[in-house]
Amino acid sequence: MLSPAARPKIRAASCRFCGTALSQSFIDLGATPPANAYLRESDLHEPETFYPLHAYVCGACFLVQLEEFASPEQLFGDYAYFSSYSESWLRHAEDYARMAARRFRLGSASRVVEVASNDGYLLQYFARLGIPVRGVEPAGNVARAAEARGVPTLVRFFGRATARKLAQEGWRADLAIANNVLAHVPNLNDFVAALRIALKPHGVATIEFPHLMRLIEGGQFDTIYHEHFSYFSFLTAERIFAAHGLRLFDVDTLATHGGSLRIYAGHADAPHETSQAVELMRAAERAAGLDRLSIYEGFGERVARIKRRFVAFLIEAKDAGKSVVGYGAAAKGNTLLTTSGVGPDLIDYVVDANPNKQGLYLPGSHIPIHAPGRIRETKPDYIVILPWNLKHEIVETASFARGWGARFVVAVPELAVLP
Repeated sequence: MLSPAARPKIRAASCRFCGTALSQSFIDLGATPPANAYLRESDLHEPETFYPLHAYVCGACFLVQLEEFASPEQLFGDYAYFSSYSESWLRHAEDYARMAARRFRLGSASRVVEVASNDGYLLQYFARLGIPVRGVEPAGNVARAAEARGVPTLVRFFGRATARKLAQEGWRADLAIANNVLAHVPNLNDFVAALRIALKPHGVATIEFPHLMRLIEGGQFDTIYHEHFSYFSFLTAERIFAAHGLRLFDVDTLATHGGSLRIYAGHADAPHETSQAVELMRAAERAAGLDRLSIYEGFGERVARIKRRFVAFLIEAKDAGKSVVGYGAAAKGNTLLTTSGVGPDLIDYVVDANPNKQGLYLPGSHIPIHAPGRIRETKPDYIVILPWNLKHEIVETASFARGWGARFVVAVPELAVLP
């Protein structure tokens, strides 16, 4: 029997894919501001807008999802995330471009389109191979950075209308790419239908997204924030794509973002051979229980334990007179800090390599953001790595802090002081 805290909460909302009424709670994280709504100093004296951060699981298709409170225009019109500030992500992008160019025999007559192309971090590598590219990016400030990098970019949201525009302009894709954007789409059916329109008859779409199975196994609740409307298993993604005439014929498991999938899709009647990895992934998810509601119950209590241990560590460190700072002004860090009630009394400041965030404050917690050089100036005792998926990169970058005995800390999936 479920505890009162874990019992389903009845809501009138319906599944954004299949329309089934949502009644099963996955995790209720209270109310938070949008995770990328960074603040100027003048904003600190004004009220912030907080929205419910409550994820539900559909009892019919098992899509985990948030209700839509903030519009995509509010969340992504002017965006603070620039992909090119992560060296490991750039390596991932370059490796992918080389692989895809070989596997799909792309050349000067091909067309590569990336949806949510950000600052051109990925398409630049296809362009260097002499392959024509086109980005689609709704955030004008980020798109301008892509254009400056030599990546032609259409500034608009992707959906059926945008896909038809691309087709009319001769830009149906041999390869369409959608990395870490599927979760950001409130109108899921429009987006997936648009991918079909955007593809040539034998074209391929590859889509990367954090794997729901890894989220559950690793207690990765901090990857839940308003910009992520949905959270996918392979089984659910396969059902969604099939409903729009697209067949998943291959899947890769990736280490990115704490464990992701890269799915390969083509027109249902295209002659793409189905990889054995597809059936293996289906079997793994069924064995993990992702096609049964019981696996989604009890996640909230696991999350509560993670947050309690994190806050207890911070309190103990501060009571002992230690200084604690954060590294990485990441959206996932904002979920962790805001839902745990952590502010500048427990974490002095956060550093980030992105100059667009420096001088601002984290939403909700109001912790100031500085350039990484601040660490050398203040010599903290503990450095909390907020984007824990980049912990190896961050430890290497800030290894100089070990010179005065600083220790690195991660909170998810469990509290750990790194050796």
